[in-house]
Amino acid sequence: MLSYADLVNDMAAGCKPRGEFRIGIEYERFAYNISTGAPLPYEGSPGIRQLLETFAARHGWTVQAENGLPIALLARDSSTITLEPGGQVEFSGSPHATLAAVKKQTDDYLAAMDPVAAELGIGFMAEGFPPYWTRADIQWMPKGRYAVMRPYMERVGSMGVDMMGRTCGAQVNLDFSSEADMVRKFRVTMALQPMMTALMAHSRMVEGTDSGYASYRAHIWDHTDAARSGFLPFVFDADMGFARYVDYALDVPMYFVRRDGRYIDVAGQSFRAFMDGTLPGFEKQYPTLSDWHDHLTTLFPLVRLKKYLELRGPDSHEPGMVNAMAAFWTGLLYNDAALNAASALVRDNPALTAPVIRADVARRGLTTPAPDTPWPDLCALAGDMLPIAEKALQNEAHLLLPFRQIIEQTCPLRRKAS
Repeated sequence: MLSYADLVNDMAAGCKPRGEFRIGIEYERFAYNISTGAPLPYEGSPGIRQLLETFAARHGWTVQAENGLPIALLARDSSTITLEPGGQVEFSGSPHATLAAVKKQTDDYLAAMDPVAAELGIGFMAEGFPPYWTRADIQWMPKGRYAVMRPYMERVGSMGVDMMGRTCGAQVNLDFSSEADMVRKFRVTMALQPMMTALMAHSRMVEGTDSGYASYRAHIWDHTDAARSGFLPFVFDADMGFARYVDYALDVPMYFVRRDGRYIDVAGQSFRAFMDGTLPGFEKQYPTLSDWHDHLTTLFPLVRLKKYLELRGPDSHEPGMVNAMAAFWTGLLYNDAALNAASALVRDNPALTAPVIRADVARRGLTTPAPDTPWPDLCALAGDMLPIAEKALQNEAHLLLPFRQIIEQTCPLRRKAS
């Protein structure tokens, strides 16, 4: 039987000495048929299954199957290739101590994967939303959790199915040394997620038409499931800590319980009832830590806490932009002076977390106004934050060049337009 303290202590176990801090990225791309431009089915040639099996045979990755069907690959260094619901291919790199190592690992993956895909007639799009595909075009992957999630998404939000099948993101995972360090980093990253969403916005076209949104993917997330996605205001409360996040997670409705490789639908039920032994269908049965970890993966806030922080806001993008995202957050969070400056900025400007900014960023991107702050818009905010990260990164500051170029191109245009 798990206790409440077990859940809190499990998260606290993520605290580690600064010398053991690591950086990990997750990078999703859409796979498509080069001849037709259509999304790939699971079966067939070219198809997702064919891609996984061919890549595994060529490069020595281990195939992981569900009900006899390949649904993921595992490398010796613990990197993984997994499938999102609509066949999006996600690379999750193993954590590394330096940005150079992270970049090399991603470069090596792309250099291995893309030629294999091309031989099979498969291409990749690194965008937040496919510019031409309709919902009906998407072929769903044969993973048990998605069979549970899809009907629940259709009940609780207007765009959850699109989130699952037609979005791709990029994220960076970073460590903390203590509960206080976790809280500071959580607040900084939560407050600055709209700025990062704007910098990485890469999903304007929808079914061949300009959607009017800089990041249509961000718009979709705003209409997915209010109980488990978006902004977490309690992060800025005085009592924020591991226990407060556990309370939040316990109150998010469950999706499933996994037993003997099967996903059993308990969508909408309470994890608290599971811990009490009163979960319908599981009376007098109690969850394990593995059940708790499964539940945590079904929470989708802009920043997610596990035994590390997952910064989840941006659209997928070309590799240089993904490296810039990882470098920005690493510079800001892993350097004392930079984190102190960012923490003070967030503390002294509570309007950065105002709903109006989050409501506008999907449509307006970097031109989103930032009322009641020292910055006219998010581009100006990014222009002030970037030098803090550049100074912290020193010899690795060149990784931020894509962001520097975007800011220099966009901010003058914004001032001229004003």
